[in-house]
Amino acid sequence: MNGLSPWALAACAELQNNQSALYVKSAGSFEFKVYQRKDSIWIVTEMPNGGKVAFRAAFSPEGFLTVKKGTESSQSIQFKLNSYSGTQQLTIIIDEQSAVPVLRYTTTLTPAKDLFVPFWPRDILFTGKKGNPENTAGKIHVSQEGTRTGLIYLTETRPSSATMLYLQNLTALADYCQQTQTSCADVVGGSWPEMGFALPSAIEKPLKAGKEVVISDAFVAFEEGVSGEEFMIARQFLNLLARIYLLLPRPETRYQHWPDVLDKGLKDLIESPGCWSQVAGHKYFNAYVSDYNTPPEIMVQLAVLLPLLDYVEWSKTELRVMKTIKDGLPAFYDRKIGSIMRWLPAAEEKLEGEEEQKKPGVMDSWYLHHPLLNLSRLALKGDQVAEKLFLDSLDFAIKVAHHFNYQWPVFYKMDTLEVLKAETAEGKGGEKDVAGIYAHVMLQAWELTKEKRFLNEAEKAAKTLQDYGLEVFYQANNTAFASGALLRLYKITQNELYLDLSYQCLAGIFRNTQIWDCNYGYGRNFPKFFALFPLNDAPYTAVYEEQEVFCALHDYLKHAEGVEILPSVKLLIAEYIRYLVDRAVYYYPGMLPEEMLEEKPKIGEVDTKLWIALEDLQDGWQKSGSVGQEVYGAGNAFGILPRHYLRVPDESFLIYVDYPTAGFKAIKGKNIHFSTLGDERLSCRMMMIKGDASSLPDFTVTINGKTKPLKGKLTPKGHLEYLLSGNQRVSIIWKSGIN
Repeated sequence: MNGLSPWALAACAELQNNQSALYVKSAGSFEFKVYQRKDSIWIVTEMPNGGKVAFRAAFSPEGFLTVKKGTESSQSIQFKLNSYSGTQQLTIIIDEQSAVPVLRYTTTLTPAKDLFVPFWPRDILFTGKKGNPENTAGKIHVSQEGTRTGLIYLTETRPSSATMLYLQNLTALADYCQQTQTSCADVVGGSWPEMGFALPSAIEKPLKAGKEVVISDAFVAFEEGVSGEEFMIARQFLNLLARIYLLLPRPETRYQHWPDVLDKGLKDLIESPGCWSQVAGHKYFNAYVSDYNTPPEIMVQLAVLLPLLDYVEWSKTELRVMKTIKDGLPAFYDRKIGSIMRWLPAAEEKLEGEEEQKKPGVMDSWYLHHPLLNLSRLALKGDQVAEKLFLDSLDFAIKVAHHFNYQWPVFYKMDTLEVLKAETAEGKGGEKDVAGIYAHVMLQAWELTKEKRFLNEAEKAAKTLQDYGLEVFYQANNTAFASGALLRLYKITQNELYLDLSYQCLAGIFRNTQIWDCNYGYGRNFPKFFALFPLNDAPYTAVYEEQEVFCALHDYLKHAEGVEILPSVKLLIAEYIRYLVDRAVYYYPGMLPEEMLEEKPKIGEVDTKLWIALEDLQDGWQKSGSVGQEVYGAGNAFGILPRHYLRVPDESFLIYVDYPTAGFKAIKGKNIHFSTLGDERLSCRMMMIKGDASSLPDFTVTINGKTKPLKGKLTPKGHLEYLLSGNQRVSIIWKSGIN
């Protein structure tokens, strides 16, 4: 039996009234009926097999609400509502463009007087067929954590009826939050049968009289049937999220000139003393600017080196700093243990134990595998020093995996494998996605050596991920690496299990995104739409994890060539990438007002003149840069440039596309072809970027299957901009010296 609040009890009593509906519309197996009750407008949705859920689309706290006017069109109805507290406008739209109907209700309030909002009830109530919500049952698979997307994903199991994804468009609430100085953190939640969105409590700053604000903009996607199978739940989450995403108001992106950002960042990375320490004659990157108290970490060195390698291969240049980094790597190997170590052994005495992992010989589980993964990438490119470090450490990594039965704790001792911290939180388990990055490391070893034992290890580890469902996510970059490794395993073995596990990891990633823009407080100074959180309980987004996920998702799409992956996966990956290429420049402190930066970060210092990224961007009312300026996040620009700027042989201009692309080919000089990835229902930007003082050529841009060339728009900087769609084949020919 479910417990109920007084508001739920009152609502159930009123909804049993047989008063006729103001509006009725059917969509597939679902019927939507709009009712006026004393203090609310309800949208009651009758679902298959007797399921029934009510959405409180408008509410009057004083218990008096009248409908002044209703206007109906083919797909929507609008109401003007009066109450003592003010006037409300309610728009209800039911989208039937696919087999998955989507209900949207948007409500605005114009207060009659300056108005405090001490309490607001949640807007979803499973009422039961006969108005007995205490007899219904269901499972909430995902709900909002912190400032992540304001969503709830659930299935009703008694009666066995339907699956539903509810998403509150929190971008629309910016004016409310700005006026009341409240946050959109944790505004969507609750427990069965009473859940959904509640306005953040406004008790210190009121809403201003006469000023209209949005107080709800909800989207609800419905799918008939209930699945208890975890893999179907993950697929369904991705599909329903993509379904709503297509209808969601999305902010425009802007072109950021990443070649300039990279040049500034490279100069500061190499020349700034705050980025470096020296131990035993070798130079090492600090983790954070001016962090001289922490010994060098191998993860930090390789997290910078690999993006630099991407850039060098793209630009056909050389960087002496890469040799500096490589020269210091062998010193991380401990012969007694037979493995690379997290902390540089020669400097471990600097660790003072102020944090539980900052002790000599302590390993954070993922920190062993991440450097091994990067060493394997170097080894596969022919780097013999990296190959030796990688191969010499593999037996220890396998020993650890066997010792923990492929279920890694958070911290353990390298010499004894004693567990120092078993779980991330009580009952939550250890670092669940480490099995996925371990599988990735083993696949790299198999590719390098062709030894079947490594492939067997990858499969054994991968199969343990079945235990976690949508809770597989521990750290964003590792979950993203896992998704790609699982897709590779599927291609090698044709075992559908691995493709399902790959989707499970991707669902874990996208449930930890922020698909809304925080346009209140300090959030008005930078875009945040489709940002990704580094940990499942992290209060901020972080540059290092974001840039690594960005690269991993690019690789995922490459591995997916020739594989029929879910259209929703193609759509969500491409859109995350497009928005990151716009957003990521705001991790650099020089792009932000100084008043929103933390004066005393936790580690090192923040130098606003350095083009070294901040670790953290916070909610709109919190200052950013509270952790520090992250040297190992330097891969930000070095990852973006080679993946989004296409170099044209013997030409000074570049072709920029903010979507991921594939199949770039240059044919007979001034004729090139490539494909945009993603979904054809969404658009992306292509630009012809001037490379020097000379004018751009005259371009003819055509799309496969269309005869009419695209028209470009000249930008104030002299670049040419075109609008493309996802999943298109693009052809470009040109003649020199026109613009």
